[in-house]
Formats: sequence, structure tokens, C-alpha cells
Amino acid sequence: MSLENIKQALPDYAKDLRINLDNVLNPENSVGLTEKQIFGSSLSVAMAVKNSFLTKNLLQVSQNILSEQDIKGIKTAVSLMGMNNVYYRSLHLAEEEDLAKRPAGLRMTMMLKHGIAQNDFEIYSLAVSCLSGCGMCIKSHSSKLKKEGLSLSAIQSVIKISAVIQGCNQSLNLD
Repeated sequence: MSLENIKQALPDYAKDLRINLDNVLNPENSVGLTEKQIFGSSLSVAMAVKNSFLTKNLLQVSQNILSEQDIKGIKTAVSLMGMNNVYYRSLHLAEEEDLAKRPAGLRMTMMLKHGIAQNDFEIYSLAVSCLSGCGMCIKSHSSKLKKEGLSLSAIQSVIKISAVIQGCNQSLNLD
């Protein structure tokens, strides 16, 4: 299992995704992100879309890059964003100011106890939030990352990784 397996599994009509996959997972093209952040982002999206083929292959590709603790942190980000993206996107779409002012009342202690670097956790959370289009979460994670010195190019790279992995997921599920 490898990146090559993913590319070979993509149908001919998804040729652009093959090329884009190579591009977004290449550290030279994802300026400002570490290899760990690149592969952690791609893995978080694969897990969030529940694609076992992508997840298994990305785990294989990143076995010497991501530690067990990193993978646990990624799973934490995926789990929490699964809840938070629905909640905060719904608040935004409801356009009810009084509703948005209410305390969430949702337990989120693992946002601080995930066991990985905070910037990595924010990057993985951003990658997953892009899938659901939760504007509040995307803005929050992007702002935190900018404040910590991550460049706009790096933030854009996370967004592109999310888009390409989701595109691969879609293509692999069409046939």
C-alpha cells in the first residue's frame, strides 16, 4: 500500500487528481508545512471522509513520518471537528444572534489534551473543517495559525490538501 496504490486506483477521468496528489503531498510545493503536517492533514481528511482505502494507504506512506501519538492527535482532531463543525456551522446558518450567544455546553477538553504540537492540531482541525465548510471553524483555526506565524501559503496548502484528498475520495467512490 502506498501513494502509488492511490494513484493507480484513481480512474482515468481523475488524471488531474493524480497530478494534484503528487503536488500537494510534496514538501517542496506545500511551502511552510512540515512533512508531518502534510501527511497528517491528508490522513485527517481521509479519516474524516471514512475512506478506509485512502486511510490505509496514507498510513503506510507516512509510517516513518507520523508517530502513534501523532495519529492519536489526528483522530482527536477528526472526532472533535465532526462535532464542532456541525454545531458551529448550524449556528452560523441559523443566523440567530441570541442562539449564537448561548454557551455550547459541549465537552471539548481534548482540544487542549490531544498530546501533539498545538499548531499541528490546528492544521489537522482546519483540514477537516474545510470538508464541512464550517466558516466559523475555518476562520478560527486559520486565525490561530496566522497568529502563531504560519504563512498564508501554508494555510492555502492545508486547504488544497483537503480539497485533493476529498476529490480522490469522490472519484474512488463513483465506480
